[in-house]
Amino acid sequence: MEPAQRAVQERRRAGRPSQAVLSSARITKAALKLVSHSGYKGLTMAALAKSLNVAPSALYNHVHSKQDVLLLVEDHLMGRVDVSAFTDRPWVEAVSIWAHSYRNVFAAHLPLIPVIALLPVTNAPKTITMYEAVTNGFLAAGWPPSAIIDAIVALESFIYGSAYDANAPGNIFDTGTMAPAVPNFSAAVARRGLKSAETAGATARNDADAAFELGLAAMVAGLAATLT
Repeated sequence: MEPAQRAVQERRRAGRPSQAVLSSARITKAALKLVSHSGYKGLTMAALAKSLNVAPSALYNHVHSKQDVLLLVEDHLMGRVDVSAFTDRPWVEAVSIWAHSYRNVFAAHLPLIPVIALLPVTNAPKTITMYEAVTNGFLAAGWPPSAIIDAIVALESFIYGSAYDANAPGNIFDTGTMAPAVPNFSAAVARRGLKSAETAGATARNDADAAFELGLAAMVAGLAATLT
């Protein structure tokens, strides 16, 4: 090989990246960032490719469609939900820990709730593993297999709604000039959170958190009652 040819080949070799420019983890991170800045509608393959500084064709070499990207996002988020308590904690406590973790994860990613809530779990290993752990916890607590998925879906419906509530403005129930016309509702709004503050000198809790605790306790107790 001539010296000039060898020099060109060495320059080409040196310019090649040591690893692939794209990866599932990098695509997922970019997709989450895009959604947080632009909402779900802002998550397009063209926008994602641009945010990754690659050509759309390069992106399509890793994911075939937006559906594939959403599966990566779903799996990433579900993989962050804590299911560890189902291995060694009582069922009521385990469900509470799982529900709190689940709510916290999705309260930070509201634009994705309407999408992921309807997204099949097919080809999402971390998501399926999460559900397996929860199912095992239900089975260990004596739940019949026929009732487990319905119970999980019922809890998820509440969790997703509470994730929205965690982001609601503090004055969401402000009746404004309508207050005189709705005195009971206005008084109830004004008294919200005061009961816990008056008990044992405690300070008032965040309204969304208080509502979540009340609703979760009621749901868990109601579900547990179906086993008796």
